[in-house]
Amino acid sequence: MLKWGVNVGILALAVATFAPLVRAQVPENPNPKLDPDWEYESPGPRRCVEIGNVYLHKGKLKGALSRFQEAVKDDPHYAPAYLGLGKVYERMNEKQKALDAFKRYLDELPSTKDAEDAHDVHRAIARLQKELESNSHPESSGDK
Repeated sequence: MLKWGVNVGILALAVATFAPLVRAQVPENPNPKLDPDWEYESPGPRRCVEIGNVYLHKGKLKGALSRFQEAVKDDPHYAPAYLGLGKVYERMNEKQKALDAFKRYLDELPSTKDAEDAHDVHRAIARLQKELESNSHPESSGDK
């Protein structure tokens, strides 16, 4: 019985000694979003594109779109951000926006060789242009 009392006494002494130190390390406002001086700091265009690609892979198009848009806002010349935007817009069936994003991607690539080697993007552009043209000029059905 005496052992239990001694152990509890030691524990109480340890808590009394270290509790003020632990409390002193906890910030007054642990949630930075509740701090009125808190400002969002972007992780940068490269990381935004990485996160956007994860969202895109999971089918979370709104999340992917916002990350690719953030990447473009951070660096308007970062080509991978436009590639991501093109993919998202195409999956959202926003063909004109997808086409514009893919074209911008090619424009922002560092070299003409890179742009020429972007075969998938060239195929996507051709497909989107064809779809947009067929939607703007529907074939007459012959009904009179």
